[in-house]
Amino acid sequence: MSTVLDEIVARTRERLKSEPVEVEDTRLAAMDVASAREAFGFSKALRRDGVNVIAEIKSASPSAGSIVDDPDVETIASNYARGGAAAMSIVTEPEFFRGERAWIARAKRASGLPVIMKDFVVEPSQIMRGIAAGADAILLLASLLDEHRIRDFIGLLDAYGCDALVEVHDDAELERAVKGGARLIGVNNRDLRTFHVDLGISERLSAQMPADVVRVAESGIKVRADIDRLRAAGFHAFLVGESLLRQNDRADAVRALVGS
Repeated sequence: MSTVLDEIVARTRERLKSEPVEVEDTRLAAMDVASAREAFGFSKALRRDGVNVIAEIKSASPSAGSIVDDPDVETIASNYARGGAAAMSIVTEPEFFRGERAWIARAKRASGLPVIMKDFVVEPSQIMRGIAAGADAILLLASLLDEHRIRDFIGLLDAYGCDALVEVHDDAELERAVKGGARLIGVNNRDLRTFHVDLGISERLSAQMPADVVRVAESGIKVRADIDRLRAAGFHAFLVGESLLRQNDRADAVRALVGS
């Protein structure tokens, strides 16, 4: 039976067929961006002491429906920075999440924080466009890529001083991520096929990760107690989106998660 994830990936592949790629122009733009920013700034931000929140901007999702119509990217980004976020996540998938790559540069200018591009990456052209758009990191889904593709994509990102956050949800995906050379591994507590959320997934998979991996917990994080629970399991950073976006005072909401 086809799932929402299958549908998103199929639509992504169709869209890529119709998007012309100016390879040399994109490469030159990516080189310009890479030369103007700190290399691997995203992973450095996640290695800081304390609670490192990756605060997310997205307009909608298949599980939640509409979250923020036509988001004011600059205001949200600056509020996240004021609240003490370590980094930002921008969901750029345009159809199911109603995102835009242009939000990356807008969020970086407003916040001064490193930004990860979240999309359903299946082709190198998406990576190059993301770097050219200003991304400091790109999300790679182990559910969509084998270990060889993960390694190749990490190598491409390394050439531009851009981090790869490899997202996993189960043991098989974690094995692919580790064999693919992932240095940053995110555990999505939401099953992208059923949308069921369980923080216990992060706890279980963290115990199987190499000691030197930067661990990022994703989805289902709403209050400081969730972060304390995941820190005890060895996580360095915490990606939080919907629960922040639905708050009236987003700076204060981030501050409540980060604490003193």
